Amino acid sequence: MRLNRIALTAVLVATCVVGMAPMPAAAEDDPDFLRLAVGRYDVNDDMEAIEFRAEYQSDYKLWIFKPFAGVMASSDGAAYGYAGISADFYFGRRIVLTPSFAPGLYHNGEGKDLGYPIEFRSSIELAYRFDNRSRLGLSLYHLSNASLSNDNQGTEILSLSYAIPLNTGWWK
Repeated sequence: MRLNRIALTAVLVATCVVGMAPMPAAAEDDPDFLRLAVGRYDVNDDMEAIEFRAEYQSDYKLWIFKPFAGVMASSDGAAYGYAGISADFYFGRRIVLTPSFAPGLYHNGEGKDLGYPIEFRSSIELAYRFDNRSRLGLSLYHLSNASLSNDNQGTEILSLSYAIPLNTGWWK
């Protein structure tokens, strides 16, 4: 639970502090992305599950926020579908910090029982932006039911991601 509070606090602080800074021009030409990820499910526990994730992030902005949606599946049968908002904060042309938040529906399969089908995902990703606008990133996110039930174990997932720009001709 301690890592849960630390991760959420880090996302909120990063959003507030970085959100006050002007964004460089690099942010203005961001396309839609398909983000693929693989990582360690439940990093704070002894479970030996691998996480696989696919997300779509729109280039549409409402102030600094962009909508996104995704699905996660683990090697032990857990599945999570979600939709939410994210914000990209640039440090120069190359480094992108992306906090996000998304509610969704969770099924534990043979994996960790998180106590309720509705779970909330708070995430932070640090990525390197290539010339073709694709990104290679490391993300940490927490799933929790925000005490909608008495059982609120939560879990953390650490993953490596690659974001593919969709409307740019990135394959050239």
